[in-house]
Amino acid sequence: MRQKIQNIDKGILFMLLASLCFAFMGGFAKVLSQSIPAVEITFFRNLVGVLMIGATLWRFPLKQKGGRPFLLFFRGLIGFLALLAYFYIMAHIPLGEAVTYNKTSPIFGAIFAYIFLREKLPRSAVLAVLVGFVGIVLIAKPEGLSLDKYDLLGIFSGVGAALAYTSIRELRHYYDTRSIVLSFMVVGTIAPVLLMLAAPSLQSDELDFLFAPFVMPSKIEWILIAGVGLFATLSQYLMTRAYELTKAGIVGTISYSNIVFSLFIGTMLGDPLPDFWTFLGIILVILSGLLVALPKNRQP
Repeated sequence: MRQKIQNIDKGILFMLLASLCFAFMGGFAKVLSQSIPAVEITFFRNLVGVLMIGATLWRFPLKQKGGRPFLLFFRGLIGFLALLAYFYIMAHIPLGEAVTYNKTSPIFGAIFAYIFLREKLPRSAVLAVLVGFVGIVLIAKPEGLSLDKYDLLGIFSGVGAALAYTSIRELRHYYDTRSIVLSFMVVGTIAPVLLMLAAPSLQSDELDFLFAPFVMPSKIEWILIAGVGLFATLSQYLMTRAYELTKAGIVGTISYSNIVFSLFIGTMLGDPLPDFWTFLGIILVILSGLLVALPKNRQP
């Protein structure tokens, strides 16, 4: 029992630190996104991570049984696409709103866990989905029944993150934490290179979040790139450890501190404060996540 409590405490601490690091990463990335394409930011963010995590393999070899390579690749691919969408939208909308879209992942995660992991879907989760989508509508403020590209990519960043987190729940039984993190970062390093190489022939306004030519960073941008990579790698590792040590419901609840951190950092960078309806939407998204998480917290 005492060991279980200690694991919960570590999981909460890891998630708080991960949320703070993720918010700092978002701040660095938002500044970069004004001049550097999202796909390039994604490349550098993951390249730094590959070098940092890869360096640990020399001294501490992997200890794992493996056996799920396709799921490991899927985790890397969907995580990369979700991150690419996240980096792209933060150039066009306030950081706090971008993070809130990404934090819809627990809503979708509850559905995916029900489908793929056969976890129970409590009634509160059904209510959470309804509350969460109302929150999304208030943030997006769609004209008629249509959402713009930034809203759609924001929602996708949440869906993709949910799929990635759900896969971690299964992969943790087969792979070292570093392997799970590297699956994401290796795919997120190779794929952007291919997309940037293909950009000259496939570039368009509709697909500019995928295909964009390489832009040589300036000296200050190299420093920002290093900041993105450092804080992103720390966040990814701490988040993965949190999900391994503690119930998803507890970790999911604590992860909403990320929105608070990001709203503060975004405001410091010049983002406007959310209006009443946007703020209400953010609150509803947080509430929906808590409705999903709290029943899991009460499970033995």
